[in-house]
Amino acid sequence: MSEVNSYIKALMDHDLLLCSIMVKGEISNFKLHYSGHMYMTLKDEKSTIRAVMFKSAGLRLKFRPENGMKIIAEGRISVFERDGQYQLYIESMQPDGVGALHIAFEQLKKKLEAEGIFDAAKKKALPPYPQKIGVVTSPTGAAVRDIITILGRRFPCAEVLLYPVLVQGEQACYQIAEGIKYFNDNKMVDVIIVGRGGGSIEELWAFNEEVVARSIYNSCIPIVSAVGHETDFTIADFAADVRAPTPSAAAELVVPSRHELIVRINNLQDRLLNAFYNGIESRRQVLKLLVQSPAFKSPVDRIAQNRLLLDQITKDLYKNVLLNVQKKKDTFSAICSKLDILSPLGVIRRGYAIAKGSNKRIVMSVDDVSPGDPMEVQVSDGVIHCIVNRCVKGVKGG
Repeated sequence: MSEVNSYIKALMDHDLLLCSIMVKGEISNFKLHYSGHMYMTLKDEKSTIRAVMFKSAGLRLKFRPENGMKIIAEGRISVFERDGQYQLYIESMQPDGVGALHIAFEQLKKKLEAEGIFDAAKKKALPPYPQKIGVVTSPTGAAVRDIITILGRRFPCAEVLLYPVLVQGEQACYQIAEGIKYFNDNKMVDVIIVGRGGGSIEELWAFNEEVVARSIYNSCIPIVSAVGHETDFTIADFAADVRAPTPSAAAELVVPSRHELIVRINNLQDRLLNAFYNGIESRRQVLKLLVQSPAFKSPVDRIAQNRLLLDQITKDLYKNVLLNVQKKKDTFSAICSKLDILSPLGVIRRGYAIAKGSNKRIVMSVDDVSPGDPMEVQVSDGVIHCIVNRCVKGVKGG
């Protein structure tokens, strides 16, 4: 059996048509093996064919194949001898209808957006007056010349530090990420501009790589992305704190205009001087009114008037105090009169007396004493000591 499979494999491997073939179909049963190899089935309306793409070929893909994706695959048909199964060995593939780079862009954008890399709440504000500006771009491109020229014209006191990198090619993304990391590790700039001039999507692709997006997101220093022209959008634009449509616009965003600052300072100076002079004039008018006031012209008259006023207030106060004291006396006398009416002494003064037994208790009844008991009778002008002669109950007067 193995000889049969080997013979069939040899026939297919020597068939010129099968050695280089293009197949269009929809991916199903896709599986990415831990080894990096990709296994799948391609199907159309009528049939299917098994396919495999080894890791070495898959590394060249800009997008990740998915189930349901329609592709055009180029490769060769051969036999897997162990299973006697013929399959397509894919060397390259591209999406059917939409470009591979476009799909890769959308896939990475969706992934990073889900992770919060583009979250607007996490964007850092640009410093208003940066002293040092880092630029990560090609040292030979027009972008760096535009940035340096505009920065020098708008804000010449700022120092520009260039980290030269490739801005296209396979290694460009790693160099860009390293430049961002270098400025962050050394904490030597206040803001970073990352970008390049215009170009095709392939030429701008370094700024669509995941490593660049994550380095921008992880930067502690605010980053302005300036990639291509105004209509070009990259993953770096979404990850950056601020997106500038062009490198020239980025330079204008990160620094204020010297001319505008001078105008603003002059305006503030004018306002300060006007406020100063207006304040002096206002106080001069107040002083003029004070000089013309009677108190300033004749301070002795004002003192005399106040002295008279003080005398009058003193008299009124004394009068009010006397009146208040008299009211209190009248009130006290009235209260004393009421108490006197209720007092037992008042009753005695009207001709009554208080009888007390030998125990000093008031005698309320004939039963409280007996003949021969000593008694005290309190009258208005003293006390009478006497002896009970007899006790008669029920007799009044006499």
